[in-house]
Amino acid sequence: MSDVFKIGGASLNSRFFLGTALYPSPKVLADAIEAAETDVITVGLKRQLPAGANPLTQSTTEGVDNPFFQFLKESGKQLLPNTAGCKTAQEAITLAYMAREIFETNWIKLEVIGDDYTLQPDPINLIAAAEQLVKDGFEVFPYCTDDLVTCRRLLDVGCKVLMPWGAPIGSGQGLTNPHALRIL
Repeated sequence: MSDVFKIGGASLNSRFFLGTALYPSPKVLADAIEAAETDVITVGLKRQLPAGANPLTQSTTEGVDNPFFQFLKESGKQLLPNTAGCKTAQEAITLAYMAREIFETNWIKLEVIGDDYTLQPDPINLIAAAEQLVKDGFEVFPYCTDDLVTCRRLLDVGCKVLMPWGAPIGSGQGLTNPHALRIL
């Protein structure tokens, strides 16, 4: 049996996706990427811009020379940019286009947040953004809850991968609804 995992047109040796947020230094991040033996690293475009900068008001070519972005592009890993921090479908779509241009990938982890406290996704805006991005040629990896109906709608609009939460982010609860996740 092969251990190769096929997703979004890529063959991966690891199912582990490593985030790039909140590392104390680029060296620690580089060491983590190497130790994790991951094939995919995620990056939040909004979080990596200078403090106070709004990526939606900048040219998409700004930030391309950002040393952090260059480090990620040169890592040899499949990049999965995300739309963390977006609250509307249009904001997420705009950020996805910027990420595609900067990172030269059609992959996008789609996040449209409906509640700032729990970081629960907004299913209505999430589905709307997913539908448009799939039409525009993106491989959309939507961050969603374990709601079966929402997940079906995401699949119906063309998402091939779902990224449901196991529990609210940062809650430390582990899997709160394993039954729902098994159904998915």
